Amino acid sequence: MPEPIVEIKGLTKTYASGLQALKPINLAIHKGEIFALLGPNGAGKTTLISIVCGIVTPSSGRITAAGYDIQRQFRETRRLIGLVPQELTTDMFETVWATVNFSRGLFGFPPNMALVERILRDLSLWEKRNDKIMTLSGGMKRRVMIAKALSHEPKILFLDEPTAGVDVELRRDMWELVRELRASGVTVILTTHYIDEAEEMADRVGVINKGELILVEDKTALMKKLGKKQLTLVLSEPLAALPPGLSEWPLSLRNGGHEIEFNFDARAERTGVPSLLRRMSDLGIAFKDLHTSQSSLEEIFINLVSTRAKEPA
Repeated sequence: MPEPIVEIKGLTKTYASGLQALKPINLAIHKGEIFALLGPNGAGKTTLISIVCGIVTPSSGRITAAGYDIQRQFRETRRLIGLVPQELTTDMFETVWATVNFSRGLFGFPPNMALVERILRDLSLWEKRNDKIMTLSGGMKRRVMIAKALSHEPKILFLDEPTAGVDVELRRDMWELVRELRASGVTVILTTHYIDEAEEMADRVGVINKGELILVEDKTALMKKLGKKQLTLVLSEPLAALPPGLSEWPLSLRNGGHEIEFNFDARAERTGVPSLLRRMSDLGIAFKDLHTSQSSLEEIFINLVSTRAKEPA
């Protein structure tokens, strides 16, 4: 079992208004992994990472980062942690170079010009180093926030919705940077509602909904375990309706009657596919092509959240 670098035990948060933002959460994040926390807006993602980063006080529970208690040993844990918040909060009148260097100094680290230069180059900010932040585009401001978070060489990096509202090019750059950070030993925790982001990068996925961590799973295992396979049969002749002889299979008629779609569990002992094809042959329904596809992480996520929403409280 990989060594945990962040351990969360019995964490809850209830605000003065009575809103329970987090139900008891237990989670261990492994050293050197990319962990994606998925959930709809308002699910509790930002509250959770704000507590771990020492910005919000928990109602109960204990959190350690690299063995340090985040409440009792605040200074030590903050030096270990970098945070890229969702909101762009930085001094708009400062230059890129000044703000990133100042951020490093805030954590008590001595100046390191070579390190800051490397970070700015990695984030395509070097040419903008003398520009005031107020003159930058939204995507460039996001890059500055990342540079600030990396300036004190954190061992744990939190990215809260890092690519919300940024262009495709920056998203790709971000993904590449995150992989490089992981390769250098940094543990990366990102919150996102972009499913492709988690599918592309994460080692493990946690799904949070209404303040409850409803699932934590290895990404590949999750997709294998919960993913449905879809069989699409392209018919030789279109059907006006599905014949009664096919009623025992949950089928859909698509594309103006030209395709039959069948969702099945690939892990099941009997998938129902061979018997379906035999029955179609018996009924004289010919097809000219067939293909299968695995459900995406997005479909799995939507099913998880919608199933929970239907359950009684």
